[in-house]
Amino acid sequence: MAIAAFGAVEAKADKLQDILSKGVVRIGVPLDAPPFGSQDANRKAVGFDIELAEMVAKGLGVKLEMQQITGANRIPFLLTDKVDIVISVMGLSPERARQIMFTAPYANTFLAVYGAKSATVSSPETLGSARIAAAKGTTQELAITEAAPKANVMRTEDDATAAAAYITGQADLLATNSIVAQALAKQNPSKEFERKFVIRRSPAHMGVQMDQHNLVRWLDSFIFYAAMNGELDRLHKKYLDMPMDPLPTL
Repeated sequence: MAIAAFGAVEAKADKLQDILSKGVVRIGVPLDAPPFGSQDANRKAVGFDIELAEMVAKGLGVKLEMQQITGANRIPFLLTDKVDIVISVMGLSPERARQIMFTAPYANTFLAVYGAKSATVSSPETLGSARIAAAKGTTQELAITEAAPKANVMRTEDDATAAAAYITGQADLLATNSIVAQALAKQNPSKEFERKFVIRRSPAHMGVQMDQHNLVRWLDSFIFYAAMNGELDRLHKKYLDMPMDPLPTL
């Protein structure tokens, strides 16, 4: 009886088969990180990660159920089974990989600190007492804390709040994804977004619950196919204003 019950639990735990049998995939996406995810004038979700989520659902042949997430709750939403997949410009780190599984990368980005041209900052060592806005739980928040443990980091609830803190002058600097900074600079032409220094390279990955090997294998196959047929390059050009460079392997 114990063996039979254990087998039933294991079968149910296969997330890929669960998605296919239910006909619905729940994907967590950002709405506070343009051009990866935001809302247009009609409050419709738009962006690189939004369209990629739609492509994933189409590839699976199931209905898409999108859930809005932030940098801080991406992993908790997976761990508590509120979403099946996270597509939210998420960087990989050894710490995160102890909690969830990552797919191969789907977009090239890096993390950096941005500020006014007059800001005399060129490295983590030169930050001094400057206030750096960074969203809690994001790769940039973890990376800047690691690079400069004594930095004066203003940890916000999400990326939009971090950006607003810098734009309104509450923070002197902004730690963020390079593509997000590019979009913010276009949206706020009166605000300077000079790159002060690069923290590290940080490609974007999808994330799933630990031990969901079948789902990761399918998503890796999807990413490979989308790279080979030009769809990822199309998304890079459409949303990031750049062709897709060769992606690193995982």
